[in-house]
Amino acid sequence: MPGARDPRIHGCATRRRGSGANVDTNRETPLSDPVAPPAALRDDPDAEVPTRPLSGFPARLVTVLAAGLSLYALYWVVGIVQPQIYRVSFLLIALVLTFVLYPAVPAWRGRVAALDWALAAVAVVVLAWPIVDFDRFVYRAATPSGLDILFGAVTTVLVLEATRRTVGWILPATAVGFLLYGYYGPLFEFVGLEIFAHRGYAVERLVGTLYMTLEGIFGVPLNVASSYIVLFTIFGAMLQHSGAGQFFITWTMAAFGRSSSGAGPGRTVTMSGFLLGTVSGSGVATTVTLGAVAWPMLRRAGFSPEIGGGILSASGIGAILAPPTMGAAAFLIAEFLQITYLQVIAMAIVPAVLYYLSIVLMIEADARRLGTKAVAVDLPSVWTLTRQSGYQFLPLVSIVLLLVSGMTPFRAVFLATMIAIGLSWFRRETALRPARLTAALETGGRAVLAVAATTATAGIIVGVVTLTGLGLKISSIIVDLAGGNLFFTVVYAAVAVWMLGLAVPVTASYIIAAVMIAPALTLVGVPDVAAHMFIFYYAVLSEVSPPTALSPFAAAAITGGNPFKTMMLTWKYTLPAFLVPFAFTLSPEGLGVLLQAPLADIARTVLTAVVGILALAMGLGGWLRQAATTPERTLAVAGGLLLFYAATTTDLIGAVCFAAAIGMHLARTRA
Repeated sequence: MPGARDPRIHGCATRRRGSGANVDTNRETPLSDPVAPPAALRDDPDAEVPTRPLSGFPARLVTVLAAGLSLYALYWVVGIVQPQIYRVSFLLIALVLTFVLYPAVPAWRGRVAALDWALAAVAVVVLAWPIVDFDRFVYRAATPSGLDILFGAVTTVLVLEATRRTVGWILPATAVGFLLYGYYGPLFEFVGLEIFAHRGYAVERLVGTLYMTLEGIFGVPLNVASSYIVLFTIFGAMLQHSGAGQFFITWTMAAFGRSSSGAGPGRTVTMSGFLLGTVSGSGVATTVTLGAVAWPMLRRAGFSPEIGGGILSASGIGAILAPPTMGAAAFLIAEFLQITYLQVIAMAIVPAVLYYLSIVLMIEADARRLGTKAVAVDLPSVWTLTRQSGYQFLPLVSIVLLLVSGMTPFRAVFLATMIAIGLSWFRRETALRPARLTAALETGGRAVLAVAATTATAGIIVGVVTLTGLGLKISSIIVDLAGGNLFFTVVYAAVAVWMLGLAVPVTASYIIAAVMIAPALTLVGVPDVAAHMFIFYYAVLSEVSPPTALSPFAAAAITGGNPFKTMMLTWKYTLPAFLVPFAFTLSPEGLGVLLQAPLADIARTVLTAVVGILALAMGLGGWLRQAATTPERTLAVAGGLLLFYAATTTDLIGAVCFAAAIGMHLARTRA
């Protein structure tokens, strides 16, 4: 778990080449370094442990393997590779890279230990076996041989160890618990937990499912990581190495940073987070990159380290929600629901806008309460920047246009990546020449390692849940506790996903909830698309909740603020937007927020959601013209909550409450 002095994150706050953008703290002006990728993107942004620095043969090996993994993924788009062979070989390379890059213990960070080389070699052996013996291997899943069982067990251990190294011990420990549950199922009947009891499965059956089929380690989660996520990490790496990421930040500062309001710096950071998030799709990477550029500006405006860190991390976390890249879980939604990724993007548009609107409004309230001041930003005009480098937006636009044309997501991002490479040659200093192109490919390959390990481990959990029927049992328990009531089922599901997010990262949290909690929502009438989007948004809460609150801790490391206070302020900034999922689950009209309803319902639901955000911003922020009183804040919050329930009666009552709060405030402050 990164603390306030994580060396990888803390180092990004200093002025040096490779931090994504340099900041002259005297002028508070970003100095363009368009070709150096952010350090947070060169190391894996979602990993809890920093990668070890390498030199000599290990460094060259990592470059070859990571760049090779990216090229392999790109080849898969245009070539023909049997799905099981591709997933196995993809995981093989990812595990070797993980054992070389990530130390088993912090004391080994300075060198690649003998154990690391041994584990990498064993990974090659046990994952080469399904490829070498493929024609017979796939038919032995029901009756695995002794060698299959041995190699399958070793593969499982290797996947768990790789996950422990990249994201911590909680997720692999959870997977071990599920494995024990799959084996010792009958014992639950003897301890009075008959509802969880099942027949129990021998090691042969567990290994056959998890190692020899596409229902376990090599199932849907790893498939999404190897076919979708890796392509978007490569795409993001190309944009970063060609200077697009720096351009997005500079362009946003030029567009929004000249405000005379004290909230201007905060609004600038928020909009920068949105644009940069479309490239990174990672909350931590976006937070760190923003912090390296924008914290001096926020500090000069008068924001405290904790509030500044909250703004940075809240803006960064939005990268997981912001189309078109979004986070890894968004690709899983498309796979689980068997819908196009374009449909997922469409459903995410309004919630993403509401998310950033809530942050902007909360910043406005805090800026007025704190008396922050505007900061002069010495940059060219927006028109000048757009004329000079506006072509950097074309790869993002091309993805959407290609998806709208009916192209598959992996082909769309493949072509957008090629477009980004071609556009980089418009300027000599950003051209992706062979050395820089190799570095971008390496960055893309390295960035997917933690996701590969996480999704492989999540595949173990999904395999056991499917085999034992645990998902339906958990769903039945949630529905029974709620008495079949829709509202309480949604509340209990939110709490369950939130608690799950306390222990595991967003991707794993979504995967587990998709098979164990989403069925509870559908049982009480919530549409599939709303159920999966609901658990997706609550899985994102793991980014602001202990102990996996990576983005706030990363922001605190940069600002020097208290990590816990930073985390709680981040939660405050994000809280209004996380009420949005209730709007599209509690009533059919609420599907308008996901653009999945008639046009009239879409217009009314979006409008009331916007007004609800305004009400909550007043109530939680505690400011309108002046500081709001407790009755005014209470009425505003009550109105905001009612406005999120998409029904005519609640909308009217909510609007009356909010109007009353505004009226009381204006009457009191008019004099």
